[in-house]
Amino acid sequence: MIDDQKLVYEKALEMGRKSYRDGRKRVLIVEGGPGTGKSVLAINLLVRMTSRDAVCTYVTKNAAPRNVYSKKLKGNFKQAIISELFKGSSNFYNAQPNTFDVILCDEAHRLNRKSGMFKNKGENQIKEIINAAKFSVFFIDEHQRIHIDDAGSIAEIEKYAHLYNAEIVKMNLKSQFRCNGSDGFLAWVDNTLQIRETANFDGFENYDFEIVDDPQTLADIIKEKNKINNKSRLVAGYCWDWIEEGKNDPNISDINIGNYHASWNLGSTATWAIDPDSVDQVGCIHTSQGLEFDYIGVIVGDDIGVTDDGKVYTNWHMRAKTDASIKGLKTIEQENRQKAEQIADEIIKNTYRTLFTRGQKGCYVYCTDKKFANYLRSRLKRS
Repeated sequence: MIDDQKLVYEKALEMGRKSYRDGRKRVLIVEGGPGTGKSVLAINLLVRMTSRDAVCTYVTKNAAPRNVYSKKLKGNFKQAIISELFKGSSNFYNAQPNTFDVILCDEAHRLNRKSGMFKNKGENQIKEIINAAKFSVFFIDEHQRIHIDDAGSIAEIEKYAHLYNAEIVKMNLKSQFRCNGSDGFLAWVDNTLQIRETANFDGFENYDFEIVDDPQTLADIIKEKNKINNKSRLVAGYCWDWIEEGKNDPNISDINIGNYHASWNLGSTATWAIDPDSVDQVGCIHTSQGLEFDYIGVIVGDDIGVTDDGKVYTNWHMRAKTDASIKGLKTIEQENRQKAEQIADEIIKNTYRTLFTRGQKGCYVYCTDKKFANYLRSRLKRS
């Protein structure tokens, strides 16, 4: 861990000890962008606090990181024991107060209001987590909300912490070690996707970034990089339907672009990101968010583009019909088109921001829209 990570780590241990002794609720909010070590901190705290006999659990809405981390931490323990340390965010709506000494909530921006398949259980996942733990830690990046149901925010955490009269501490993680530690690349992504204006960035010479003209070339690059240590993967925006009969069959192609054909990551495995034979499959936001790779290859679909005057726009109608992250937008559009467009714009831009920043050493991009590819290249020249 680097400097600001160590500060958060020590503060969390201190707050956890206090809540364990006096029973008062405490909430630590840790804000940080991609690659600042939120997940690293959460897992390190889980190991340390569990070793101190604290009743502790790591929570995410997204199952992919839970499955990968639990598999990597298994060691000589039975899987059932390890699995108890990792829970989904919908597990606390009927929990008794202070059931846990510590709940470490990673990707807190992904928390929902209600739980259950039909969103009819509980009241609010943030409230339920704070209720269930003496000490709660929320790791959050509000620019990584990528689903219409994502409702996690710093304001909501503070609101429910006050409701329980909890002591609140807020900390920031600024230094990042993903993207070869290049804050310039992160600033470039935010600026280029027009998520937010950033200060002048100093380039990212030590980070491999390239826009390629052909999806097969992209796939070949990632396969070659993956031979090193099985830490490179392909991902894509959710612009291609997930064919039902092919969910467990890699021979059925979901993504077809010219002569390039590939399957979405298979539904028969919970650990696509580390499976040794999954490099030919294409991951989506839901199987890659919260995880990192050495090299990432991103297929950008027709849900994002650029106007002649350089304004980045999004088009959620080009998303796949099977994309649950925008389910309900049609209803919202009928009542308030502007609101629907605003929600979709945030989801799509945040999705590509998240995908672009999964690689520690490099990111390679193919765009179905050649105009958008040229726009990305033009932005590179400015750096």
